[in-house]
Amino acid sequence: MDQGKPEPALRQIAAPLRLTLYGLWAERLTRAFWPLWTLVIAALGLLSFGVLDHLPLEAGWFGLIATLICILWAALHGWRQFERPTLDQALNRLDATLPGRPLAALRDTQATGADDPAAQAVWAAHRARMATRAAAAKPVEPNLRLASRDPYGLRYMALTLLVTALLFGSLWRVASLSDLGPGGSAAQAATGPAWEGWAQPPAYTGKPALYLADQVEEALVLPVGTKLSLRFYGEPGTLILAETVSGRTDAPPASDAVHEFTVTQSGRLSVQGDSGREWLITVQPDTSPAIEPTGAMDREADGRFKQAFTASDDYGVLRGEVVIALDLDQTIRRHGLTLPPEDAKPVTLDLPMPMKRDRSSVNQTLFDDLSKDLLANLPVTMTFAATDAASQTGRSQPLKTTLPGRRFFDPLAAALIEMRRDLMWNRQNAPRVAQILKAVTFAPEGFIRNEKAYLRLRVLITSLDARATTLDAPTRDEMTEELWQIALMVEEGDLASALERLKRAQDRVDEAIKNGASPAEIEALMQEMQDALDDYMRQQAEQNGKTEEPQTSENGQSMQMSQDQLNQMLQKLEQLMKEGKTAEAQELMQQLRELMDNMRVTQGEGQGSGQGSPGDQAMKGLGQTLRDQQGLSDDSFRDLQNGPEGEQGEGEQGTGETLAERQKRLQQQLDQLRNGGDLPGAGDPKGQEGRRELDRAGRAMEDAERALRDGNLPDALDKQAEALDALRGGIRNLGEAQQAQNEEQNGQNGQAATKDAPDGQRDPLGRETGQSAQMGTDRSMLQGTDVYRRAQ
Repeated sequence: MDQGKPEPALRQIAAPLRLTLYGLWAERLTRAFWPLWTLVIAALGLLSFGVLDHLPLEAGWFGLIATLICILWAALHGWRQFERPTLDQALNRLDATLPGRPLAALRDTQATGADDPAAQAVWAAHRARMATRAAAAKPVEPNLRLASRDPYGLRYMALTLLVTALLFGSLWRVASLSDLGPGGSAAQAATGPAWEGWAQPPAYTGKPALYLADQVEEALVLPVGTKLSLRFYGEPGTLILAETVSGRTDAPPASDAVHEFTVTQSGRLSVQGDSGREWLITVQPDTSPAIEPTGAMDREADGRFKQAFTASDDYGVLRGEVVIALDLDQTIRRHGLTLPPEDAKPVTLDLPMPMKRDRSSVNQTLFDDLSKDLLANLPVTMTFAATDAASQTGRSQPLKTTLPGRRFFDPLAAALIEMRRDLMWNRQNAPRVAQILKAVTFAPEGFIRNEKAYLRLRVLITSLDARATTLDAPTRDEMTEELWQIALMVEEGDLASALERLKRAQDRVDEAIKNGASPAEIEALMQEMQDALDDYMRQQAEQNGKTEEPQTSENGQSMQMSQDQLNQMLQKLEQLMKEGKTAEAQELMQQLRELMDNMRVTQGEGQGSGQGSPGDQAMKGLGQTLRDQQGLSDDSFRDLQNGPEGEQGEGEQGTGETLAERQKRLQQQLDQLRNGGDLPGAGDPKGQEGRRELDRAGRAMEDAERALRDGNLPDALDKQAEALDALRGGIRNLGEAQQAQNEEQNGQNGQAATKDAPDGQRDPLGRETGQSAQMGTDRSMLQGTDVYRRAQ
């Protein structure tokens, strides 16, 4: 290949070739000298920020020398690494981008056949084709990427430092470098005095720092709290500071070289002397934040509340809070509130703030739940407060309202919550609370449906009665928490019977009508009643063996009432309650109660005369065990109230048995029923579940017996309550299994061959007449949660 000058055919690519050569220069200079210009840029950025102004003289000298050494090393390193690009290198790079490397072909010479006309013609055609390809050449871009040489991005850090320094600092500060040289001060004195000054507003304002020497206008508007810094160079006394913006009474001498102070008021600032300046400074005040509640408080059905508020500040609200305090003047002081409040501390809640940076205008909603606090359902004042970054606080006018709390519509739950409030109000109410709770639990039949709640409440009464006069604050708090949990248990219910759930829902709706519940509470209560009614009617239909509509009897006449009619009554009742028509709602509720009371409760076993099957006898035995266990639990609680005589207590018949012996006998009675093989539902899932519940009841009885022998009556009561609950669950599941077993047997034996009577063809007791001479039905009329309520 000929390495001489390019052929005339290459002249047409002179411009792309020249640009490619320049790109090689840029590429190699960048790769060789990037440490050098990175150090230079970083040094300029630090000097522009005035680093030397804040360093001792020795540290400044050390930093300057170290920087110069690093720059010198970078220059030598770059010189060694740099390789001067040539024209041939540029030509080869350009040729590599073209197909067939036409530039190399144009520089070649014909090796053979120079005397052959045909070979010369072929060579000429080849060169012409290569010249055409070479004409399409374009400059090659240089590769300036340095990621492999600078993996940490030091060059970008240095560049960012310089840009930031140019925005918030000044290149004039590089002149302070002359102070480090010998005779620096004298040199400056020879050229005249010099000064520098900066105004740094508080960070929360978001305003940039000002370099005073660059400020052309003589009038400056600065936020209050702006920090002013001035430095005088030259002989002391050549420049003097005069200012009326700081309000200082102990200012240092005006001729000092360094001055730092804060702007607190409007006034004048001047540097007196040659090349001095003067400014008229106007202070921009920082106003206190403003905050106000907006709209009415929203109360949720579960006791939570929502309160909207607005807040504003010229530079943004930093945080907010609301203080909720008892409004004693508006409190009705009767019953347990006649005594002065013992511990009615204000409640402080943090207000929610938006996540955005700009908080100059805030529109938020406080959402919280204080149902368990003493202040719930009492008159309170709510004072909202907002604080800005300058620690200035603005407060709203007190908002007078009643603090929402959870509403308890069950009468017993409401009574427990009221007694809990009285106990929290003042511990001197303890004897009164104990007396009222005793009265409430005196005759629990029909009033307290939750057995666990009843037993826990009586244990609490005993403990409260014993400590009424010596009740300390920690014990008081434990008792009020227990009252809350018992009230929740009563209100929310732990009922296995659909009929009991329906009655409880009806009672709560009655209380809501009387007490004026909110729309949200009305909606929740009506939904609870609707669910309970649906569950009850579904169970009734399942027990009847078909999905017929429930039948009611009014004035001795049989009638049917559809599900749609009941739903319409519930919707009408909800509408009347929301419209505030209390009298009409109560009347309609009474009608609904009468209809439900007259509804056929098809529960039972459908057993015939005589003693029945072995399964029936086993179920009766379980029922008797349940009643005996209930009686034993009552006697255990009676002994707990009378004193630690658990093992000496006797049954109501005076047989001489201790409580522990009676518990042992009941356990043995249950074991006989479990192991006798007469329990129904063997192999049925419900039957297996019922047997597991009886096993749990047996273990609970064993634990109760052990506690009774140890004299631990509270633990014994808890285990007896667990045994009662397990017995009920076992009886319920076994009864359902027995019903399914009876229906299957009746279907196999052909005992259900008669057709159901058409609507209206029933006897006065609701039995189907069929199409034969037979009167009545073989279907069980009393299966469900309690097989011993057949009389209902």
